[in-house]
Amino acid sequence: MTPSSASFAHVADLQRLIIRDPGRPRITWYDGGGERVELSGAVLHNWINKTVNLLVEEFDAAPGTRVLLDLPPHWRAIVWALATWRAGATLVLQPDTSGSEAVGRVEDAAPPVVPTLAHGVDVVVTSRPAAWTGTYVPVVAVPLPALARRFDGDLPSGALDAGSAVMTYGDQIGWVEEIDPDAVALEPGAVRHSALIAWGAESGDDAPTSARALVQENGTAALLRRVLQVLGVDGSVVVVAPTLTAELDQDHERLDRLRTSERVDLG
Repeated sequence: MTPSSASFAHVADLQRLIIRDPGRPRITWYDGGGERVELSGAVLHNWINKTVNLLVEEFDAAPGTRVLLDLPPHWRAIVWALATWRAGATLVLQPDTSGSEAVGRVEDAAPPVVPTLAHGVDVVVTSRPAAWTGTYVPVVAVPLPALARRFDGDLPSGALDAGSAVMTYGDQIGWVEEIDPDAVALEPGAVRHSALIAWGAESGDDAPTSARALVQENGTAALLRRVLQVLGVDGSVVVVAPTLTAELDQDHERLDRLRTSERVDLG
């Protein structure tokens, strides 16, 4: 029996649901350049755990820690968001991450920098670390290509290269503070950890149990909300980059082929 969103206290419960069927795909990613990435329950679980360990060991992530996510709609954004919440920390999104305009490459899909957001956050997780030079906040540089083992570009002094660092951490979560259900999980909106799964469940039309959903969102906040909704009903998502979404809008036959090949039954 699949738990309802009301039975989730926080993201740790969601993670236990994900790993219950470890071989089943949970996140499938397509970008505009032909890249396809698939994360099974076991692989997603490991990615979350490794990233939690990095956040805790490098930045003392815990309830009250504020992690600014400056990533475009991408499978790596999902991993970093889930890891931040699993550490009990607060995920901070830029106000315009839910914008709807299509962009060129996925690397360009991140919103414009709002320097004042650097004030009051404890770490910035970004695919464009140079944009945060001079903000005096610890920076984690996240490479977006699937096979990247390091960040391909110049790093500001002191920036951590997530491409090489994440994989050095353990597959199981080490020490981590217990999640405070009343602490804020998401800003803006002040969504608490205890309400995070319910926040996702309120995203658009209801998702049936074990749905295989096509997710085409041009904003990171909208992507995360939809993914929480579908994973919360023991489902899986096929996430399409904004660039590819724009192409598929003009090629319905190609879109139908993608739906058929991925066995999509929602969206």
